[in-house]
Order: sequence, then structure tokens, then C-alpha cells
Amino acid sequence: MATNDSLQSFPQSKRKLHLFHTFCKLRRLMFIAGLVLLPQLMSAQWNATVGAQSHDLGRQGLAFLPNEIWIHAGDSITWTVTADEPHTVTFLIDGQARPSFTIGCPGFSAGSAVFDGSTCATSAVLFKGSQLTVVFPVAGNFKLVCLIHSDMTGIVHVLDSSQPLPHDQEFYDRLAQKEATALVADEDATKPKHQHSQNGVTVGGGEVIATGAGSDTLSVMRFSDPVITVHAGDTVEWTNEDSTTAHTVTFGTEPQNPVPPSPSVTVDPDGARHGVLNSPSDSVHSGFLEAAPQDRDGLAQAPPGVTRFRVTFRKPGIYPYICALHDGLGMKGKVAVIP
Repeated sequence: MATNDSLQSFPQSKRKLHLFHTFCKLRRLMFIAGLVLLPQLMSAQWNATVGAQSHDLGRQGLAFLPNEIWIHAGDSITWTVTADEPHTVTFLIDGQARPSFTIGCPGFSAGSAVFDGSTCATSAVLFKGSQLTVVFPVAGNFKLVCLIHSDMTGIVHVLDSSQPLPHDQEFYDRLAQKEATALVADEDATKPKHQHSQNGVTVGGGEVIATGAGSDTLSVMRFSDPVITVHAGDTVEWTNEDSTTAHTVTFGTEPQNPVPPSPSVTVDPDGARHGVLNSPSDSVHSGFLEAAPQDRDGLAQAPPGVTRFRVTFRKPGIYPYICALHDGLGMKGKVAVIP
């Protein structure tokens, strides 16, 4: 026969048993949640840089630094632009036609993106200090490109989490610094170029450097003779000898659209564009001066690029000019016309 004490303790024991079962359920739920969240908690955040430059901004390294990186599926990489020349961080899908940097994939990712190879992802134009973080959820080898600079590529190797990684972040930091220093310090781009006329100015200069992950580019954002003196009636010729970067020769007012030349510009028999200035207050614009893209098997041959611009100066005076794309980097010049 049950006593009063045992009857009173029964509800209390029942409550304890209920609390015990509830605690066990919570532990199971926490364990399951841990299994789900553990891969995300273990995902690594990597860092890389975009671009490099000399102290005077005249030498621009158009490169992803480091040019090649290995990570695990689920990891992310944040690219930070460290130079004054703008860039994009872009991943296209296999077989996709390369779009213009003005329209994106189409469309742009702001701040962060996910890329698994099925849908393209790109930043808008990134300026110094801007970033894009990309998460890579699946394994694969993914090509990285800049939509502004055609010979600027890299590779991200995304490995399964069961595979070891060859390097750590400290290694990539050292490598990026080493690559940036070597790229900007390369002296080949400053060697004398072809001179096709007595009054000739080389517009920029540069070279494409092959890497294990694609290509980097060094571009010199300067006119070889920033100040040149000629006589009234003379013609000066500017030649872009940079293999990948477009430049302009712009006197007076900058056009809103820098791609086409001024309406007054004519074309000489050899394909060079030609403008005339009657006074320092006049304006004339070369349009884009750039080499033709590299020909590739299976694609139509590209026509010759427009690389030369000539200007005839009718009257004496001081005629300042700029590259409308890179004057912010110091790419400016002046023509002194004497009688």
C-alpha cells in the first residue's frame, strides 16, 4: 500500500524524467546542428590582392596577386584592389563569350558572390580599396579574369576537404609581395621602342608575362617624351606600343565617350588617325589607341589595331594633352610649338 510520501514524490519524479528526456532531445538537436554547421565553421577565409604600382603610379602591374591559389571547397577568397588602375574580379562559365566590363555577366555582384562554375560572377569596376569576396562551394579549377584588361588572368584551385592544401595564407602574402615587386620593377618595358618619325612620341609601353596560371601584364602609363618642341606646320605622331592597354591622346575638352575619335579626325592612307589644331584653345581626341587582340586558332582573324595618331599644329603656342584614361595616374604631356 502506497504511503502519502510516495504519492507526493511521484509527480516530482515524473517532472524530473520529463526534464531528462527534454535535455536528451536538446543534445541530439545540438549534435545534428553541429554536424550541419561544422563545415561552415571550418571554412577558411583567404585574402589576395589585385594590381600593383610604382610610387609615381606610372608603372601598373595588371595582375591578380598571387596569380594562383589553392583552397578547399566551402572556402572564400577576398580580393582587394591595391592600385589606382581599376579592375574587375570575374569568373565566367566554360564557353561563355567574354562580356564588356560595362554590362557584366550581365549584372554585377556587390561585395560578395558565390561561384560553382554554373553561373558567372563578376564585380563591377573596382577602384583602389574596393573588395569582392567569392565563396567556392564545389571543387574544381576556375579561371579568374579582369574584364578591363584582356591579358590579366589567374586560377583558383578548389580541392575537396579531404585533400591537403600546399600553402597557407602567410605563403600567399609573401608570394603576392614578391610577384608585385618583380612585375613593377621589370625594366624591359622601358627599353627604346621603334621610332617611325622624327617628331614621334611613344604612348605607354608594356609587356605580357606568362605564368603558370595564365598571364600578368606590366603597363607603363606615361608618354615617352612628355614635353616635345616642334615648329608651326609640323606633324607629331603618337604610337601606342602597349600590347594590352588602350590609351588616348586628348587635347582640350575630354569627350564623354572616349572610345571613338573626334568627328574632325581623318584617317591617313596607312591607317593612322590624323587631327589638326589651329590654336591651343582647339580640341581634338584620338579615340582609343590599342593593339589588335591576339589571334587564336578557330577564331576569325582580328583586323589591325589602331595604334597611331598624328596631329598637325598650325600655329605657335603651348598645347597640353592627356591620356583621357590614365591622366589620374600622371599620364600627361605638352607640345611647345614655335614659329
